[in-house]
Amino acid sequence: MRKPRRIPSLAVAGLLIAGLAACAPASYSNSPQLPPVAGERRALSDIEFLADPLTYEGPSTALLSRADIVTPVTVPLQTLPATVTSDELGEPLPVEIPSTGRVLALDMSGSLAATVWALGFGETLVGRDISTTFPGVEGLPVVTGSGHAISPESVLALRPDLIITDGTIGPLDVVLQLRDAGVTVVFVRELAGLRAPMARSVAAIFGAPDAGEELANTLDIDIKAVTETIAAQAPLLREDKLRMVFLYLRGANGIYYLFGKESGAGELIEALGGIDIATETGWVGLRPMTDEALIAANPDLIIVMTEGLASVGGARELVKEKPAIGLTGAGQKLRFVDMADSQVLSFGPRTPEVIDALARAIYAPEQ
Repeated sequence: MRKPRRIPSLAVAGLLIAGLAACAPASYSNSPQLPPVAGERRALSDIEFLADPLTYEGPSTALLSRADIVTPVTVPLQTLPATVTSDELGEPLPVEIPSTGRVLALDMSGSLAATVWALGFGETLVGRDISTTFPGVEGLPVVTGSGHAISPESVLALRPDLIITDGTIGPLDVVLQLRDAGVTVVFVRELAGLRAPMARSVAAIFGAPDAGEELANTLDIDIKAVTETIAAQAPLLREDKLRMVFLYLRGANGIYYLFGKESGAGELIEALGGIDIATETGWVGLRPMTDEALIAANPDLIIVMTEGLASVGGARELVKEKPAIGLTGAGQKLRFVDMADSQVLSFGPRTPEVIDALARAIYAPEQ
């Protein structure tokens, strides 16, 4: 008798968001636009941070300096077939990878495709999810809708021999049906955060573990460098630090969720020199935003996704729509920092750049 599936909390969070987003009409033909970029600018270490971040007023947007993803000069050597462990909702299963010629890397944030690209295997991608938006993939057909639901017909039309996913898109039954149709499926589940295990996991699938080790080490070094730069200028005393929370919102559908532990938002906030309210209060996964919880938490700054903020008409409309937000320190000062949906919690090869961009929007918004 098969054991009941144990769903990790991260998978629950991902599937919940996918379900929430499914309230919006799905589209498999519209090509997502590339998020705007800031272009050339001074190094973060050369930027003067606000003397007192707690007193700054007004919203700001975090932008990457560049949209493209750096790739190796040469494609890494592969040893196939490779055997890896696929974590199907808590059930580790060995899977043999005979070929990586035609690949779909699909997840809610576009992290898997970005990792495939950064490893040097971008040429194997034959399609993409709606969150994969970086130069080089524009011509790839989109196989997920705005609700992060997979179109099985669109997938099968591409004749993939491998699907890499993490359980944050689905429905799961559709993914399993694709596997039953003869497509090799590997579930990669890594805790969201600033470490880079995804690079190693994806590289192992391609039979190129050395490439994964190299990318992971590079990311660790770059993340350490940017966080040390922030720590050198951000407030040191706890009473001077910004109390932050990550809010997922879709105003048209009345959806307001707070990101708690294991979502990765906490590690991101701490890397930015802030105090993560979710960690402080013990929130886990995603939880519906209640007026009482938000007022009690009283954040000084709220991080949101750009499309989410746009869905309510911007910062001023948000505090009108949700008066409880307006009663917080962040609401009173309109202190919202937004970043592109496909970037802010992607935790892939652009993690160092995401931290850098958010730090500028938080501590040097006018520079």
